[in-house]
Amino acid sequence: MNRKTIMAMPVKYFWAMVVACAAGIVAGSFFDFNINVALANKTIIGAFFATYGSYFSYCLYPAAGACLFVGLRKKGSRYNALAWTLLVVGWFMAVYYSNSYNGSKVRELFGYVAGESAPIKSVLSWLFWVALYAWVAPVVVKLADDSDPDRLIAVGAAILVAGIVADNVNLWLKQVGSRPRYKYLITLEDPKSEYRNWWQMTPNLAGSNDNFKSWPSGNMTIASMMFALPMLTDCLKSRSEGKNRASFIAACAFVLLYGYNRIHMTNHFLTDVCFGTLITYLIYAGISTSFLRATEKK
Repeated sequence: MNRKTIMAMPVKYFWAMVVACAAGIVAGSFFDFNINVALANKTIIGAFFATYGSYFSYCLYPAAGACLFVGLRKKGSRYNALAWTLLVVGWFMAVYYSNSYNGSKVRELFGYVAGESAPIKSVLSWLFWVALYAWVAPVVVKLADDSDPDRLIAVGAAILVAGIVADNVNLWLKQVGSRPRYKYLITLEDPKSEYRNWWQMTPNLAGSNDNFKSWPSGNMTIASMMFALPMLTDCLKSRSEGKNRASFIAACAFVLLYGYNRIHMTNHFLTDVCFGTLITYLIYAGISTSFLRATEKK
């Protein structure tokens, strides 16, 4: 592992991301509400992206399972059962999270109404996600460079573990902050009378009420998984610094578009978006660095 890189990118890129998120948090701390007033405007295209945009991030889970699969099989036949298990786990995680967060929209497409429709329609909507992620693992298995199986194992494990950690940290912080969403505030007679800055926390007020789960953005936790993409491209047979840089730029563009969408669709404030991005980025950077350094040969 090159100690001058973080997630296969030069350290300066890491600090640039941290500074960018911090700048957004500072700006939002003063102008959160005004920014939403200027940008919030629900659209059909925005709703479509909000539902299916996470697909690209969740593709990293079966890709991580594929890295583990290739790395473990290279280590010897005694790891075959574990390799196949983790391959399926990566695929299942993508299906599970997609169905959990966006399954209701897909069930609508299949005409499923809870308590009224035949259960088979719900099963078909779930199989839709199964099929949608089916291509990822075979492609990564074919393209992965197995000359360093320990690195493949470390990258695959880091993506899976960091994804679970980031998701649960985000859920916990939502309860700690219990900040009302902008889309909830605009239903009130005087929205600003109920508005709270991100640091004005009321722990456990949210409970199961999604209207009070604005900070930090959960969808940005999903979107920011894409910053692990350079680690993945760096494990392929045809890797290069140029491809790693291109995947990082693509991740940045995706995260920016996703962040705008969360504000545009009245779900979050700028500080929610920046905190969700920064927290996830730090978790992925910390876990991946720890895992990769553990594979270094003395």
